[in-house]
Amino acid sequence: MKALNYPSMRGCIGAAIAGAISVVGLASSAQAWEPTKQVTFIIPAGTGGGADQMARFVQGVVTKHNLMKQPMVVINKAGGAGAEGFLEVKKSKGDPHQIIITLSNLFTTPLATGVPFNWKELTPVAMLALDQFVLWVNSETSYKSAKDYITAISAGADKQFKMGGTGSKQEDQIITVALEKVTGGKHFTYVPYRGGGEVAVQLVGKHVDSTVNNPIEAVAQWRAGALRPLCIFDDKRSTYTTKVTTDMAWSDIPTCKQSGVDVDYQMLRGIFMPGGVTKEQVAFYVDLFKKVRETPDWKEFMEKGAFNNTFMSGDEYTKWVAAAETRHQELMKGAGFLAGAK
Repeated sequence: MKALNYPSMRGCIGAAIAGAISVVGLASSAQAWEPTKQVTFIIPAGTGGGADQMARFVQGVVTKHNLMKQPMVVINKAGGAGAEGFLEVKKSKGDPHQIIITLSNLFTTPLATGVPFNWKELTPVAMLALDQFVLWVNSETSYKSAKDYITAISAGADKQFKMGGTGSKQEDQIITVALEKVTGGKHFTYVPYRGGGEVAVQLVGKHVDSTVNNPIEAVAQWRAGALRPLCIFDDKRSTYTTKVTTDMAWSDIPTCKQSGVDVDYQMLRGIFMPGGVTKEQVAFYVDLFKKVRETPDWKEFMEKGAFNNTFMSGDEYTKWVAAAETRHQELMKGAGFLAGAK
């Protein structure tokens, strides 16, 4: 009988153990980083608006589907047109337990106020979606289209129409200035409010003549028959065909350009972290938000708010943000909204 080669067996066992350790190491590496304490989700805006609704919705989905081991707490830091929130994240360099949802005040607030902040001091994580803007009027008015409304504004030389919006020198007022250029004169008195929810209420109460609220900020009032959408500020109509009211879906709202009003504008709904975080830490949140987007809850939320459901991360997202900053610089310069402008 052939003798067993014990040294050879020991070599095989040793190789097997080494292989097992290697596999465990790979598994550990694959797991990478994850939060070890509560994650603070900052909203640089007031309650009731689009950013607030999305952040709180995401928090609910993460909790409902147990997508993260640690809790996620949402905090509004709206002071200084969102500067409070951005500066909070800026000073938290290297802290991977803090994220912030952004809107256009990522660009407009530092440009308009001169506050010492730039998005490059943060770490881009992911674009969750692009938010639309709709031109809304009270349903009791006679305006049936954007062209009807703009014609009335252009003809009303002695009347100032009140446009309600969120904040000053931000996206709502930028769109208002663009509409004024279409009308050929300064026909709007812009009335700023703290958030999109309040803006919708003011239009229902006829305290303003129109608003350029996000869809999700006014959908409840539209469904109730209190508000009427005239046009959507996008190059293409919405893709959502389910009826919101008895006779209209988001896809039934014409684009403003189709209505003869040559204005378009969309707003970022994206996530950033403080500067100085690692690639592994960023990757955790990219993966987390991909999981959120795969839920039925997300698909329903996107349709409810008529969002452009575009996702970006990595270099693609960073390049998009850089281009958006350039566009906002041009828009705000044209509107006279830059800090120090006269």
